[in-house]
Amino acid sequence: MNPTRRKLLAVPALGLAATALAPVASSQAQAPAWPTRAIRLIVPAPGGGGTADTLARIFAQELEKRVPQPVVVENRGGAAGNIGANAAARAEPDGHTILWGWAGTLATNPALYRDMPFDPVRDFTPVVLLGSVPNILTVNNDVPAQDLASFTDYARANPGAINHGTTGNGSSMHLAAELFASRTGTQLTHVPYAAPAAATTDLIAGRIQAMFNLVTGAKPLVEAGRVRAIAVLSESRVPQLPDVPTATELGMPGLAFGTWFCLMLPRGAPAPVVARLNALANEVLADPAARQRLEMAGMALDGGGTPERLATYLQEEMVRHAELVRISGARIN
Repeated sequence: MNPTRRKLLAVPALGLAATALAPVASSQAQAPAWPTRAIRLIVPAPGGGGTADTLARIFAQELEKRVPQPVVVENRGGAAGNIGANAAARAEPDGHTILWGWAGTLATNPALYRDMPFDPVRDFTPVVLLGSVPNILTVNNDVPAQDLASFTDYARANPGAINHGTTGNGSSMHLAAELFASRTGTQLTHVPYAAPAAATTDLIAGRIQAMFNLVTGAKPLVEAGRVRAIAVLSESRVPQLPDVPTATELGMPGLAFGTWFCLMLPRGAPAPVVARLNALANEVLADPAARQRLEMAGMALDGGGTPERLATYLQEEMVRHAELVRISGARIN
């Protein structure tokens, strides 16, 4: 089960899944030749080894082993992923441009931004849900809390006194903190940073007291003893930090939260191409060597399956993230 599957509220039948898959159903059954040239995998984030970029490059290498053309990663950062996603949405829908999508760009941004350059449902054809990277609550070593229960008690006894660092409004760190606060009835103080490294420096120094970082970013700090891990916000432990308990096993299953990743094609992609790319992605996810590479880079491989699964999941997550954005009061533009 995906660690972000638990919902804050019941999801209404919005009919988005049917809308998202309409281009697939209406495509001709005749299988086109694909791929006939290099495949662009657009990653709407800067290069340089961040979580999304690292995972995308591993996947691109594994996909390239299974197709007769190169798979080229194209980094297009900016506007929390909107620039890259919009470029993918406007590309020729022939299967040679793929979006490496994730929760923030596809589920959070529509609620966070007043003006979106694309619609995650209308402008894309879903291909496959790949996996996720959970958030983890870490604290400065001087914080007088050793586990989730004592941290919650401390936060309740000191409303607003815990400063938590994030990479900005609407980031996974921010929404994970809002989820914690809403579930526990606590009040935390949000301190946004331009980059995770600056927040990490201040966490170690004690200028902020907590971060709901991604596991991939927190791992080296926890292992070095520079910060204390309280709980992974997931339903099962992660191989990167196997000794850190999950919020679920500590009695707070409603705190499961993370960043999930998926593949999307521009609206109008031919159904046979969608089916072929879906099959290849599932083949990558089933390959032991590929799985090990992705897991070592931080991804929980709880994805896979059909385009319909991704369409339904996106519908659920857009509602869930919209509620968290509403609670946070964050807006951009």
